[in-house]
Amino acid sequence: MVELDLDERPFTERGSRLLVIKDDDRGLWIGRAEYETRLTKTTIMSGLRVFSGPRELRVRHASPYRVEFDDGVALEFADADTLVLTGQGEAVWEGGSAILPVTLTGTGTLVPGAAEARWHAWLERMPPVADNLRERAELAWWTLGINQIDIRGRTSVIPSKYGYVGLWNWDSYFHAIGLRHGDIELAREQIRILLDNQRPDGLIPDVVHDHGVLAETTDLPRSDIDRMDQHVGGGAPREVVPVTKPPLTAWAVWKLHEAAPDLAFLEEVYDRLVASQEWWFKHSDPDGDGLAEYLHPYSSGLDDSPIWDHGPRAEPPDLNSYLALQYDRLADIADALGIEHSWRDQAQALVDLMIAERWDGERFLTRPVPTRTPLELMPLFTGRLPREIADRLVADLTSKSFWAPVPSVAYDDPLFDPEAMWRGPVWLNINYLLIDGLRRSGYPEVASELTEKVLELVGYGFYEYWNPLTGQGSQRATTGFGWSAALFLDLAAIL
Repeated sequence: MVELDLDERPFTERGSRLLVIKDDDRGLWIGRAEYETRLTKTTIMSGLRVFSGPRELRVRHASPYRVEFDDGVALEFADADTLVLTGQGEAVWEGGSAILPVTLTGTGTLVPGAAEARWHAWLERMPPVADNLRERAELAWWTLGINQIDIRGRTSVIPSKYGYVGLWNWDSYFHAIGLRHGDIELAREQIRILLDNQRPDGLIPDVVHDHGVLAETTDLPRSDIDRMDQHVGGGAPREVVPVTKPPLTAWAVWKLHEAAPDLAFLEEVYDRLVASQEWWFKHSDPDGDGLAEYLHPYSSGLDDSPIWDHGPRAEPPDLNSYLALQYDRLADIADALGIEHSWRDQAQALVDLMIAERWDGERFLTRPVPTRTPLELMPLFTGRLPREIADRLVADLTSKSFWAPVPSVAYDDPLFDPEAMWRGPVWLNINYLLIDGLRRSGYPEVASELTEKVLELVGYGFYEYWNPLTGQGSQRATTGFGWSAALFLDLAAIL
């Protein structure tokens, strides 16, 4: 049974932006999750306390559907925007602006048992997992549930109500992969939302949010530009450049099709997947060498990685590895639809070019970056490497530099920092992509061992990233993180 601590696990509801958390020693705080807005700026009520006469009632227990106080008093959601206090209690609070209906005396708007019924209806859709993983799986499924909000009329699964209140590009692919086991239509909807906001040139935006999209540097919040100036070598790009995320759309679409075949969905998205693939080579290969580049740190998804210490553009081996597999997944989709193609030939040609231009006999290079990151292992994702090269990468993966779970910078690299974002901590998505690549490349035993280590790491909290030395969530990592929950569920469901 999921229990809430009203800190890392707030009291909230599917579809709601309201959050109820502890307010230090002053009771409870109620606020609203908004895009690029600190929670302190969205306070509805602070210092909320409940009394029975002169006696303050303490919080006894918090579950996904109810916060229980002494004397049978409870706080529940009547709907996504309405909180109701039931029982013989009186609420007082210190501040805030009650801009939404927060009913703090029972008014009959709450249907008894409705909130609990909504939670159990969602829980029943959770995929089956091994008994020893069930408690964590319930927490993961709760996370994917409460991270659902309405963005411009669409049900969107966001990374977290703590700081990530928008539909992020590659997060959505990972969310869809976890959701496919219990809510395939919601999984497909995450793909549709992104593709419905695709630009005419084929670019899929980095973020879809309440006010529009983030698709180029002119869309960036000022705070993001300032942060880029602080840690990107040479500062943030001054010219207008596109901002997206790694190309994994066709890969995710095919995983959904494997779980629940739907030719109509494949036909719906195929042309847009092709346009996205072509965009990378038409618009993100400035030197024209046939190998695509990231033109902005955000497009890599690895915002603070040392690969950006040398400037705002880079060509790490992961990008063209993803693109090579995208060709193969376009081939699978085209085959299913009866469309002629040459996608597999293009996949092999891209892998051959990567080997010719970036393999030095020992590793795939990220010029001019000397720092070792797991991105140099990502060509395993293609499943197309010659055996001797794949063996070398697996040997590196299982060496003391990267094993395991896999950090975001090699353990023995001088720049390894177990707490700094993308400069050492473990991220579930990188480990998941490597597991996927190991299976495709013919190393199932190594994939299984890495899976076990990842599942063991997760413990009882779905953080954005983990300190690999302590196994704890990193100090600055947000909690209730969607892709960590989704990928845990996928690994647990297919274990």
